[in-house]
Amino acid sequence: MNTIHGTTEPGPATARRQVYSPLETYWNAFQEWRKRQRLRANLSDLSDRELMDIGTTRSEIDYVALHRSSEPRGIRSVE
Repeated sequence: MNTIHGTTEPGPATARRQVYSPLETYWNAFQEWRKRQRLRANLSDLSDRELMDIGTTRSEIDYVALHRSSEPRGIRSVE
């Protein structure tokens, strides 16, 4: 006869099932596109001096909008 001591919680693999949804994929892509467009518009509204203050130029706006999580010059901040 076996005795069970305690219970086990389901692990991350069984806790939530990942379901592929094309609609959710398209919606997330649309949201990311909107964020890029909003960032591009906000940066375009800044003056050349303000852009220089944040370390970018007008010609880098598209790159910055597409690569929000990276620094255009390859410099990484220490967190």
